[in-house]
Amino acid sequence: MSIFLHILLENVMPMTIMIVIGITLEKIFHLDIKTLSKLNFYLFSPAIIFSLVYETSISASIIGKVLLFFAIFMIIQYIVVEIVVRLRGYSPTMRSAMKNSVLFYNSANYGVPLNQLAFAGNKETLGIQVIIMMMQSLIPNTYGVYSVNAHKTSMKEVWKTIFSMPVIYVIPLAFIMRGFEIPIPAPIQTPLDYITDAFIGTALLTLGVQLGQMEWKISKSLAIDVSIAGILRLIGGPVLAWLVVSVMNLDPLTSAALIVSSAVPTSLSSVLLAVEFDNEKEFASQAVFISTLISIFTVTAVIFMLNINV
Repeated sequence: MSIFLHILLENVMPMTIMIVIGITLEKIFHLDIKTLSKLNFYLFSPAIIFSLVYETSISASIIGKVLLFFAIFMIIQYIVVEIVVRLRGYSPTMRSAMKNSVLFYNSANYGVPLNQLAFAGNKETLGIQVIIMMMQSLIPNTYGVYSVNAHKTSMKEVWKTIFSMPVIYVIPLAFIMRGFEIPIPAPIQTPLDYITDAFIGTALLTLGVQLGQMEWKISKSLAIDVSIAGILRLIGGPVLAWLVVSVMNLDPLTSAALIVSSAVPTSLSSVLLAVEFDNEKEFASQAVFISTLISIFTVTAVIFMLNINV
């Protein structure tokens, strides 16, 4: 029990406190979530992804293994969610919202600090988390944008929206500059450092602001759907990840990092997409709220069961 409490207090509570600060600021000042979402989409997320991809050293072998894991994991998750949405007979908007709430998990503003805390700043596990974050940032900005717009606009407009997302450009740019050892000019490096240093705090505060704008109750009409999303994300995620790493026979540290990365709650991206494109905002917000709240205990339990030396 003492180890469980240690994990809860040292690994999970710091992030929870930042989210609570965001909730408090929202209750006092009534902040503009659309402005914050645009800052995250178009500034902070691209900056942190570029910086981490450019700076984090990780072998080609590990990159290949993590990408293979991610592909298998996401395909299995998608199949499971597709079965659920078909059985539930959801509308097109609700189908995309449910898929987003499960497939898009908080690998950046929750996963990165969690990784740093759970693995005591281990550079290898950070590199693994960076790859997961990179893929999780790319998918909402491509498939995610498509899923919430495909049923209500032309493909031309969908692709126009996708190509307006800066994250799809900064990832190859970072790899090219790193591969050719192109230095970042000082006038760019300094503001880049300012932005990346502010990323985690701003992202957690944004999540808090969004949670603060919601009614702190689950509407009866959405209770079952929100519960399904939470179970698939917080329990189904790490269980499926455990199955995949077991089949792939990965080393214990890599396996633990990938399982922890899959145990985090629903991504703020699902809410940002819902707000930005007016797609099942109430469900998306409540899915994030409940999964974030419950994750305080489920993520702690996952780390505890993995017996990570924290």
